[in-house]
Amino acid sequence: MRRLNRKRALSLVKELDAFPKVPESYVETSAFGGAVSLTVFASMALLTVLEFFVYQDTWMKYEYEVDKDFSSKLRINIDITVAMECQMVGADVLDRANTMVSLTELRYEPVNFELNPWQRFWQKTLLQSQSKLREEQSLQHVLFRDAVKEFLFPPVLRSDSLSGSLNACRILGHFYVNKVEGNLHFTLGKAVHYSGGHAHFGSLLTNNVQNFSHRIDHLSFGEVVPGRINPLDATEKITLEREQRFQYFVTIVPTKLRTSELSIDTHQYSVTEQEQVINHTSGSHGASGIFVKYKLNPLMVRVTEEHMPIGKFLVRLSGIIGGIFSTSDLLHRLVGLFVDIVCCRFNLGALRPRQVSYNAMTDYHSHKEHI
Repeated sequence: MRRLNRKRALSLVKELDAFPKVPESYVETSAFGGAVSLTVFASMALLTVLEFFVYQDTWMKYEYEVDKDFSSKLRINIDITVAMECQMVGADVLDRANTMVSLTELRYEPVNFELNPWQRFWQKTLLQSQSKLREEQSLQHVLFRDAVKEFLFPPVLRSDSLSGSLNACRILGHFYVNKVEGNLHFTLGKAVHYSGGHAHFGSLLTNNVQNFSHRIDHLSFGEVVPGRINPLDATEKITLEREQRFQYFVTIVPTKLRTSELSIDTHQYSVTEQEQVINHTSGSHGASGIFVKYKLNPLMVRVTEEHMPIGKFLVRLSGIIGGIFSTSDLLHRLVGLFVDIVCCRFNLGALRPRQVSYNAMTDYHSHKEHI
């Protein structure tokens, strides 16, 4: 009874077979068909490998939302070299809420303003990378995605040198300010704070010591992203004027970066520059120095690394295999039909019946009458 049920089940399964079976005696092999089969299998293998590389690749997804975080502090990272001695220059922050921040966290290091050949090479490399980022924004996706890879780490440019006089001051470090519009400035003399404002000891110094030629090796906001190239990195300004004002107007965009290897809250920014020579006799008034005026954008950018789902990868792979099989079979049949048509045209003369000549027929009848 069990055997009978098994035979019935097996016969039912065989009846459901929708794939036709051709006996091997009906199949004719050829060298052309073998060549087509090898080409098909090679194409399938190549496209499968390429599709696997596409599956491993990722892309960055950008989403925008309102930044509702107003209570936290904004971190500012700075590494700047000013062509003056450290005791002659001071740095502080004054925000829109009239809050003065004394930057005691910053370090002042006497250095040589000139760069050695290796440091100059890296400065040119960063400037070239920035120009490419302005021309092709898609490079930004690569920097975000590969932020933790070592080959993207630009070395920190140092302004010190083994030879030469220490004629400049390197100011570096990080500090925290309120998330409101503010002004980070480097001016002549140390800052002195008092109730209702602040002042600098610049009035006690002579103008001969002023030289606000500077180089910004690094300026970023928020947590430092490894491999990230900021708009003001490697910026260098040289002036021969004693009293000159350099202004950088920075617009900061809060950014949350989420990748497979990194989860960090940072900030991007755009910048415009302005230079002005201070000459009170010609009507150009103001304070000389380096001013970084920043403001925050109310919108926040969320950057997320996306990956192709495994289901979509399998569907694309099945489409590649099935499409190649169908297309190759169709092309094989069309080429075979074309070859048969051409060959039949050339062989028409061989298929026509031969005509018997008149002389041959006469000889045949004469021979018959003689018999």
